[in-house]
Amino acid sequence: MSRYDIDRDDPYVVIEKHDAGIGPFLIGLAIGAGAALLLAPRSGAETRREIKRRAARARQAAEDAATDVVDTVADTYHDARQRVEDQIDAVRQSIDLKREQLNRAVNAGRVAADEARAELEERIAERKAARAAGAHVARSRQPAAADPSDER
Repeated sequence: MSRYDIDRDDPYVVIEKHDAGIGPFLIGLAIGAGAALLLAPRSGAETRREIKRRAARARQAAEDAATDVVDTVADTYHDARQRVEDQIDAVRQSIDLKREQLNRAVNAGRVAADEARAELEERIAERKAARAAGAHVARSRQPAAADPSDER
């Protein structure tokens, strides 16, 4: 048996709920305001003047809002552009600094390599001179070559 006892022959009611949203409300509001203006206890001329005044105020409010939006967008654009330009300048400065550091490091490496080469060439020259001097001394100390016929 099910949790609920439902007799399938009993009539039942289905309730569907739909949210209409704000659109129909605003349309009703506009229609009601128009009807109130037209049915108000004023003369036609007064009603038309009132409608013109309200339309002029609404137009001015719309122009002010549009101007505010344009100003806000323009300010936002200029602020964003300035931030991007500042970041580009910062990156350029960083690149220039790194380039300068690299040039200094390369120049220091060249100087060190030149000094090492000069020192190595000096050592090689000293070794050659010492070897030549040692060979000269060794030749002067060697006895004259013995004649093979003298050994008999």
